[in-house]
Amino acid sequence: MQPFKHSVSWFLVVGALAALVHYIIAVMLEGVYDVQPAWSNLLGFCFAFPVSYVGHRTFTFRDNTKPHHQAFPRFLLVAILGFLANQSLVLIALHFTILPFWLVLALVMLLVAVSTYVLSKYWAF
Repeated sequence: MQPFKHSVSWFLVVGALAALVHYIIAVMLEGVYDVQPAWSNLLGFCFAFPVSYVGHRTFTFRDNTKPHHQAFPRFLLVAILGFLANQSLVLIALHFTILPFWLVLALVMLLVAVSTYVLSKYWAF
């Protein structure tokens, strides 16, 4: 498999798994436990981040040459920036639309995933 196709394929698999963890935790906290969307989204992100880093480090960008002490802080910064974009878009959409949290979160997570891939591939790893 060509390197680009390999990294995109693994990015989709690992990203989907991390997104699923994020989404399930956030929607469960908001829907079942009545946690405010901003907090449930943050907690979902916190649970998903380790899945994302380990998966991308191990599979998506396994041919990287950057050591962990360099890649981890960069990936963390990319993830935090992605989360800030996610959180901002979710809160804005919830304020200005009548869409439910579960739908807004799903749409925003898809939108932010593209920029996360580009920054991860060309800067973090």
